[in-house]
Amino acid sequence: MTPSTEAELAEMIATSDEPLRIKGGGTRPIGRTEGQELSTAKLSGISLYEPGALTIVAGSGTPLSEVEAALAAENQRLAFEPMDHRPLLGTTGAPTLGGMVAANISGPRRIAVGACRDFMLGVRCVDGAGTIIKNGGRVMKNVTGYDLVKLMTGSYGTLGVLTEVSLKVLPDVETMGTVMLHGLRDDRAIAALSAALGSPFEATGAAHFPKSKFGEPLTMIRIEGFETSVKYRAEKLRDLLKNYGDAEIAVGATEGPGAAEGWKWVRDAAAFTDQPGDVWRVSCKPSDAAGIAARMGAKAVQYDWGGGLIWALTEAGHDLRAAIGAFDGHATLIRGTADLPVFHPEAPALAAITSGLRAKFDPRGILNPGIMT
Repeated sequence: MTPSTEAELAEMIATSDEPLRIKGGGTRPIGRTEGQELSTAKLSGISLYEPGALTIVAGSGTPLSEVEAALAAENQRLAFEPMDHRPLLGTTGAPTLGGMVAANISGPRRIAVGACRDFMLGVRCVDGAGTIIKNGGRVMKNVTGYDLVKLMTGSYGTLGVLTEVSLKVLPDVETMGTVMLHGLRDDRAIAALSAALGSPFEATGAAHFPKSKFGEPLTMIRIEGFETSVKYRAEKLRDLLKNYGDAEIAVGATEGPGAAEGWKWVRDAAAFTDQPGDVWRVSCKPSDAAGIAARMGAKAVQYDWGGGLIWALTEAGHDLRAAIGAFDGHATLIRGTADLPVFHPEAPALAAITSGLRAKFDPRGILNPGIMT
């Protein structure tokens, strides 16, 4: 099933008598569901782009590369830096705008600018009854009543099939700098990242590798902006972190961990791409991160978001949640074949709210059934 229009999609959903498995680009098969495939591939194209208003509107099936190319031509970007899951998951195809929004995909820059959800201006979608829904618009302050834009972002297609999304974009930066510390223990590295994020020097990335591809532990802090400003702030940050060790600065680097490719390596959890085993994504309080990682029983970990996000590589079938025990956060099985819940089990009160929302938006339970349970 590949509808060409929103009306055709609504008719397909309204008349369907079986579960539907929603597919964008097919690059992020996270979560388990079944049913007839419903593709948004033909709901594609940029319908509005106003660089002066920092706004773009496009169909949900629009390849992300097409959106990024249009933005780059105007020296703009998606500031939240969406991850490319293809290397990690071994998938092909092209990530789509709707898939990115449905999963609320956000990268290292989230700590500075917010998540994909924070840049959403409006959505159009079709719910499980075949009703076309529009919410939001093309400016930030436009919502009356319930903010369905935020609700749909990260709902993995369980509340409705996205047909069009409106996003706020931001100008690109002139240059990037990275302050790097070597050889730090996890707890010391996270303390250094917290100090950097709490400083006035506007870090836009904060990551740590207990074992990097260069061998020793590597702690990375990114600064972006005009070149003169980046150099000044990087030097000030180096001075701030002198109690943690001698820091190396790379500004405008074209290779090595301090370059743009190094941060893509952080963004895409590339260290685990060719490694056998399961991959988990753990969200937690940065102050708890080192202790949580120590309990994981993982083969390798990497920290992002100043310690608020942990990527963990484990043996296949390893129950990481059981190993960690109770903690303030959640763990998602991004890559693995074990018979374990992909998404973290919800607390009873939250599960009741979630179930109630799904019953309202998809009373027959046909949209990606079971994907998040």
